[in-house]
Amino acid sequence: MPELSVVVHGPNTQDHLTGLLDSLAAHPHPETEVIVAAVGDWARETAERHAPAFQVVPLPDGTGDAAARTAGAARATGRWLHFVHAQDGLPAGAPRTVAEHTAALPDPVDVLLVDHVRSTWRTFGLPSPDGPLLARAGRAGHALDDCAHLLRTAPLLGTRIVRAAFWRAREEFLTTDEEPFAAYAALLLADRVAALPHPAYEERRLRAESLPPVTAERHYALIDRYERLLGLAHDRPAPYAVLYDVMVRDCLRTFVRAGMPEPVAREFFRRASLAALRRRPEGHRRPAGLEGVRRSLLEEGSYGRYRAFQAANHARRTVRATVRTRRGQAVARLRGHQYRRALAAPADPGLAVFSAYWNRGVACNPAAIAAKLGELAPQIQPVWVVDAANAALLPPGTDHVVPGSRRCWEALATAKYLVNNVNFPNAVVKRPDAVHLQTHHGTPLKRMGLDQLPYPAAAKGTDFQALLERVDRWDYSVSANSHSTRMWQRAYPSRWVSLDHGYPRNDVYYTAGADKVRAVRDLLGIPPGHRAVLYAPTHRDYEAGFTPRLDLSALADRLGERTVLLVRAHYFYEGSGSPLSGLHRPGRAARIVDVSSYDPVEDLCLAADVLVTDYSSIMFDYANLDRPVVIHADDWETYRTTRGVYFDLMADAPGPVARTQADLTEILTTDAWRDERAAKARAAFRRRFCEFDDGRAAERVVRRVFLGQDEESLPPVLPLEERTPAPTPEECA
Repeated sequence: MPELSVVVHGPNTQDHLTGLLDSLAAHPHPETEVIVAAVGDWARETAERHAPAFQVVPLPDGTGDAAARTAGAARATGRWLHFVHAQDGLPAGAPRTVAEHTAALPDPVDVLLVDHVRSTWRTFGLPSPDGPLLARAGRAGHALDDCAHLLRTAPLLGTRIVRAAFWRAREEFLTTDEEPFAAYAALLLADRVAALPHPAYEERRLRAESLPPVTAERHYALIDRYERLLGLAHDRPAPYAVLYDVMVRDCLRTFVRAGMPEPVAREFFRRASLAALRRRPEGHRRPAGLEGVRRSLLEEGSYGRYRAFQAANHARRTVRATVRTRRGQAVARLRGHQYRRALAAPADPGLAVFSAYWNRGVACNPAAIAAKLGELAPQIQPVWVVDAANAALLPPGTDHVVPGSRRCWEALATAKYLVNNVNFPNAVVKRPDAVHLQTHHGTPLKRMGLDQLPYPAAAKGTDFQALLERVDRWDYSVSANSHSTRMWQRAYPSRWVSLDHGYPRNDVYYTAGADKVRAVRDLLGIPPGHRAVLYAPTHRDYEAGFTPRLDLSALADRLGERTVLLVRAHYFYEGSGSPLSGLHRPGRAARIVDVSSYDPVEDLCLAADVLVTDYSSIMFDYANLDRPVVIHADDWETYRTTRGVYFDLMADAPGPVARTQADLTEILTTDAWRDERAAKARAAFRRRFCEFDDGRAAERVVRRVFLGQDEESLPPVLPLEERTPAPTPEECA
């Protein structure tokens, strides 16, 4: 029988479970077993990577915390149980520390109370205020009546290590989705409690903006929870008095900080007042000072006087420094009189504002959505935000506005729909009657959003708080596969709804016919019967400019006269200083053609027989065509270390991997680029990353967002084996 059973339970919220299980696997302990009650497919898949070392209990999506804990505990064989929520963590070596301590505890001890650290998206491992309370109790076991102050510790079930026999005997009280109730009840019901002033748990506080809004019923339930707990302690004066103080403090803090609507706040105050009066211990004395005044007003039920007291305190505070940051000054300038006036007008349901790649033009997912919008909802007018320098390149008839212009700000203020594959400026206000659609512009291999925090070369001074404020404007986030959905949840935690409909820009890979493929190849000057190799590297955050990683002339010579290299530098490196400026342009017979300025990139993919890339997201899109992909990864270790990645591309590549130019030449001059092994790797890659792309993604997005259709009425995603990609150039010959 193991000493300790660590019962991990819950869904893989924002991918925190991955780090938790990796940590447990890296620090195994012979007297500890790990059971994972995995809620949902993502949690199950994550946990199964550690089987059979960990026992996995798969549970359906929506399973509550109580049911998950119960399912995990039913598999546990340890003398002690440590319940760890899947969104939280454990400091390195915590199970060993706990197991060694519990082994020395006498039988009357039912609960070992441990210290914890706290983390948020921006802070890691901050100490809790519980340490002094635990140290004061000492490590010997005590009856709670002799150390009632332990009820002032944070109500985290993960800091209560419970004896298995005690848990099963008291399961009716401890099995609840209300973790604070279970945490307090464990202390109240235990015969004896021991304390360990050593951090053995990590509480991860998720962004409130990423969690479902707190309903009025949940606010009222806080009061009911404390009343039930006080019922458990009714004949124990010391614990009762401490718990009463905790209840009143918590109710007042919730009332002040929760931002309740006025009717809810008034009702919450009324209920809290009744509970404070009804449960007040005999002879109880209020604290002195302002806190005593607050409690007196609560007990009196004086809602109006309490609000007046709040206002008076606020008026006494010194006005903070008014030195403005550059960002604040910019926002003040941008939010001019016209913009504020336009925001006051009703949203225009017939207006949709589109932008792509920081106002570069009509491109990517927004372009595909706008085109489908014209078919399905022509009554909605699309207006594009485009830099003046790119306006001349727009398709004829494109209605557009220039960033910063009066018409631009009026459109942003009044449009019902705002669509972008990056983010609109900080100064854009998210009005409640507008819909913000974030389409993204690629499946993530590299770390994004908050996941860039540990990678300064990638973050480059990003203001992550401002980033999250922009993310909070999203109503919908478009995804091409489950991997993207999950990574967006951890990188951009907020309340947006994921549209697992596919990337609209990839529809063309299933709708284009032979005529389209031939036309693009003719436009690019690719002779019939020639192989077209599209070379599309990504940019490096640790390099100032585009440095060709291949000797293109030497490669072209080795590949021969019947191969054309289409070379596309990343758009971050546009300009006359490009090292590709001397290459041929499309439309001229050549063996190396610079297609860096050719749009759309989807046409280049249709024209290519094979893609050569490194870490660019183009590989995920191109895989829809089921054509060969070769990875050239000469600096993988450096890229992975400086940029951060979500998976090991070397192990899960869509085709053969070349680490040098010699490797690449060997692959492309033999059948290795398209042999059976390459096809097998590509098939696995397509199953994983082309999950939702089937040629009807734009239609699903338009019907859901602009026409308001529910999920069930949308065209279903076709199974991969039923999809027919665009014909290959060889098939079009």
